[in-house]
Amino acid sequence: MARMPVTGGRVAIRSLREVELIRASSRIVAEVLERMVEWVAPGVTTAELDRRAEELMRARGGVPSFKGYLGYPASICVSVNEQVVHGIPGERALAEGDLVGVDVGVLKNGYHGDAARTFAAGEVSPEARRLMQVGEEALRRAVAAARPGNTVGDIGFAVQSYAEKEGYSVVRDLVGHGIGERLHEEPQVPNYGRRGTGVELRAGMVLAIEPMVNMGDWRVVTLADQWTVVTADRSLSVHYENTVAITEDGPEVLTQIG
Repeated sequence: MARMPVTGGRVAIRSLREVELIRASSRIVAEVLERMVEWVAPGVTTAELDRRAEELMRARGGVPSFKGYLGYPASICVSVNEQVVHGIPGERALAEGDLVGVDVGVLKNGYHGDAARTFAAGEVSPEARRLMQVGEEALRRAVAAARPGNTVGDIGFAVQSYAEKEGYSVVRDLVGHGIGERLHEEPQVPNYGRRGTGVELRAGMVLAIEPMVNMGDWRVVTLADQWTVVTADRSLSVHYENTVAITEDGPEVLTQIG
């Protein structure tokens, strides 16, 4: 779940035990997202995706990080087409060709994991498929930049420089974040920036890195429900996120199975 930019606060350096606890939550997140590959389909409602996700989280001993967080009413975020993030599940049925961003957070044993993927409902247009590919590659490049001695600016530069080179834009009003005992911790991790700027990355930090890439302009607005963020020009958007531990040997993605 993306956060509004804030400043200040301590950046936690995690012990190996804490990283393992975050990994346990993150694996449940990864399992939910893996199941979304089959669950996201034309005719399925976003509420049904939410119900299935929560059932699986609880079956694995976790609880939804998002449910009740600052008043959020659902277990996952489901954002369709021009919706960037924080779409509230409801009775909307997915249609053929929809782009469906699913953001999942799980709390287990006092620690959170958080990740997102964008899925295709049926067959999507070539333009939408390319946007998905660029968003996924932007996340890969962002994670690769999460190394000791680099900065959060290096992560943002990796996303922005690649996405803009491909003809897209990156959202600036929402950012990635540190994660651990709280869903949103320091540091903030923008998807834009300059190399060598911002907080220096150290082994033991755990970050939720989450590029949000728009087909059109980078500007966004929040709908009347006070949660759903959409592109201002109503262009398509994709969202990809992983929880990543920074180690002496480089980044380790925790939101994966195995």
